[in-house]
Amino acid sequence: MKTFLDEVNERIDGVPIQRCYHCRKCTAGCPMAFVMEYNPNKVIKMIQMGKKEEVLGSSTIWLCASCETCITRCPNEVDIARMMDVLRQMALESGKGAKEKSVLAFHEAFLSSIRSGGRLNEPMMMVNYKLKSGDLFSDMALGLDMFTKGKLSIFAPKTKDVASVRKIFEKTKTA
Repeated sequence: MKTFLDEVNERIDGVPIQRCYHCRKCTAGCPMAFVMEYNPNKVIKMIQMGKKEEVLGSSTIWLCASCETCITRCPNEVDIARMMDVLRQMALESGKGAKEKSVLAFHEAFLSSIRSGGRLNEPMMMVNYKLKSGDLFSDMALGLDMFTKGKLSIFAPKTKDVASVRKIFEKTKTA
């Protein structure tokens, strides 16, 4: 029978997380650690201890910005950002979703944008996010300001091989 640690390692498909010796360099460099219920080091410890429900039900996995500061600081190259991606997908598959519904709405809008065009289409992603979250007007002035300053484009960059991107989504069974 597979343990939670086995499940996560299998899906990470890289450096196994048991290589972590809890030096806490990942946590020290994490720009989001201050808002997480469990710091990155603690999440690894919880996985190693088999605390699947607590990990998948935590807000921590949804607050990770995937900036990869953790992996650049890790002496053993444990890819915590990838681990958090895997944990988010496992939470969705188990029906847990996210405590922060707006974070889940953003996650879904982001992946939908990548799946449909192969790259991020910011305007379409934001429209999708706003519709999913129900928060239609809270930052409209900011969006207009970004557009007028040329920080937000109407047209998205194109990917030549969108079919390959879609195959990746199919292969990984990502939402």
